[in-house]
Amino acid sequence: MLAHEPQGTSALVGERLSQRGFDVHEHVVTEDLDRPNHAVPFPDLAEYDMLVPMGSIRSLTNTDEIDSWIFEEIEMVRAAHARDVPMLGVCFGGQLLAAALGGSVEQAPVPEIGWYEIHEPGGSPNGAHIPPGPGPWFQWHHDRFTPPPGAEVLAVNENAVQMFRLGRCLGTQFHPEVTRAHVEDFLTGSDEDYLAEHGLSAAELLESLRQHEDRNARQCAALVDWFLDDVAQS
Repeated sequence: MLAHEPQGTSALVGERLSQRGFDVHEHVVTEDLDRPNHAVPFPDLAEYDMLVPMGSIRSLTNTDEIDSWIFEEIEMVRAAHARDVPMLGVCFGGQLLAAALGGSVEQAPVPEIGWYEIHEPGGSPNGAHIPPGPGPWFQWHHDRFTPPPGAEVLAVNENAVQMFRLGRCLGTQFHPEVTRAHVEDFLTGSDEDYLAEHGLSAAELLESLRQHEDRNARQCAALVDWFLDDVAQS
């Protein structure tokens, strides 16, 4: 697991991988929100069977503030893909997979913060044929990705591509891993003025987690199971 800040750990994704018998190692890339370019050296990924890059408050459209580590991580992802290592990228991690494998990342015209349903591109609006289901899934992002050439777009909404698959790699724009405690950690990096600018409050976001948490735990488990049993085994 590559957690880019202490607030962005794997949470439910890591829990499900542990339940499925994996020995989960969580590597935190940067430990201080105020020092985004001060990174902990990456481990040797050749020792790992799977790579799961998680979200980040940083942006691949502003690499100057993370240039001490982001290009190394991009090269690590490319090398892992060349070795056919299964990878699951979440939000910033999905954008990272896209950028590393030939796609791109841009600022989204509409930020998404909260719960959003997803659907198949050009297909059923209720997402009935998306393996982990239509959600709603939790989102917190200001950027979006264009998937790499040859990737299969599995899910979209009106604002962004939400999930793609390329070989044994899966990238999501949404956050399947979240719990109430996890979003409380997200909120440590967000002040009320920022939330108000987007028509939100911390209390509203946390209440939404209370309402969705049990269902989201089930759909996150379904996503991880599908990734392991279908994508990673392809």
